[in-house]
Amino acid sequence: MNILVVNGVNLNMTGRREKGVYGTKTLREINDEIASFADKLGITVKFFQNNLEGEICTAIQSAEGKYDGIILNAGAFTHYSYAIRDAIASVTVPVVEVHMSNVHAREEFRRNSVLTPVCKGEILGFGKNSYILALESFLL
Repeated sequence: MNILVVNGVNLNMTGRREKGVYGTKTLREINDEIASFADKLGITVKFFQNNLEGEICTAIQSAEGKYDGIILNAGAFTHYSYAIRDAIASVTVPVVEVHMSNVHAREEFRRNSVLTPVCKGEILGFGKNSYILALESFLL
């Protein structure tokens, strides 16, 4: 099984920004933990991070026929990117939306995702383990 992990806008700053919300581990450290866990499950993972909406759309579209699933943390794009929403809807690859924080316990604008309706599911509020839970969801 091959899974693409896509991280969006500002997630490259994880471990340095809002540590009380996102923790102290960098995105690279989180990715290393995901890769180690995936290896134990016999899953191959590839990581992609970009702050540009169009690049995220291209990564999602390019996953068709190459990956069995996508784990997507779009960051702030979650709340308003119809372009990413349409990219998800344009592929047959299942997408699990993840968030490290519980977005429903934060600012009002974070409580709405335009992506969720076209995703297989949504996992949030478990910090870096949201990615691990998403990875496991592809085995169900």
